[in-house]
Amino acid sequence: MDDRNLKAENHTEGMRAPLHRRDCLAMGIGLAAAGVGTSGSARAQGDVFIPQATPVFDITAQIGPAQELGRVHGGRRRVIPILGGTVQGPKFNGIVLPGGADWQTIRDDGVTLIRAQYTMQADDGAIIGIINTGVRRTSEEVAQKMAAGEYVPPSEYYFRTTPVFEVGPGPHYWMTDRIFVCVGERNPDDVLIRYYEIS
Repeated sequence: MDDRNLKAENHTEGMRAPLHRRDCLAMGIGLAAAGVGTSGSARAQGDVFIPQATPVFDITAQIGPAQELGRVHGGRRRVIPILGGTVQGPKFNGIVLPGGADWQTIRDDGVTLIRAQYTMQADDGAIIGIINTGVRRTSEEVAQKMAAGEYVPPSEYYFRTTPVFEVGPGPHYWMTDRIFVCVGERNPDDVLIRYYEIS
């Protein structure tokens, strides 16, 4: 047997040699560091934080007749005045001040793009600004019912927004460093917006 065959045989025998426990442990650590890992490390790396939605408050807002602007930027543009309302919930109570509005764009596919801007006043007198953007998606049949002033259960349409709050330092400043989502309900005489804090 020449030297080349001897080296090849030794290499093959080395590959067949049983692994010791410390070698397996070292390999496992190496794989985990590389992001491959064993089933245990995969569970640890595969843990996903699932956000929770905590109710903050509900806004019931009175609205005025729509102001139609015509077609703007490829959609039907209209403004819905916000006349006032109430704010009630476990983390905030107050009123919605008059003077806000929802600038909507209704696309050709029936989806309404929402951009509402308004202010609310807390029970302690603080004024808080809200910029609330989102979408409302309905079927043509549901949209016609809403336009006719009929009540439609919220399960029959999709109405979601993501608000941003504007408030100076004080007891309500916490609202500026969190993420919130809203679930909306369009009623014949008002709009109900349920605010949730995302953990």
